[in-house]
Amino acid sequence: MPQRVETSSPEGVDYGWVMQVTFVTTIVVGAPLVALASTTVDLPTWNARAEFAIRVGAVVWVLTALAVFAYAKRMQGR
Repeated sequence: MPQRVETSSPEGVDYGWVMQVTFVTTIVVGAPLVALASTTVDLPTWNARAEFAIRVGAVVWVLTALAVFAYAKRMQGR
């Protein structure tokens, strides 16, 4: 029987897993945070709304990615 294609044995942190979890977590948790944060700012135009979402969303994305990477790194030895 041939080996399954979707199996892997990464050395160190599995960056694919980190990217997938970051993506899902940012959508599930980050999108509501950006929407909540937008209620405190005056955003009169669609351009202002888009710029705000990009700026705040980028910060949320980076913080989420760092947290997920730290979690993966900590759980690596277990």
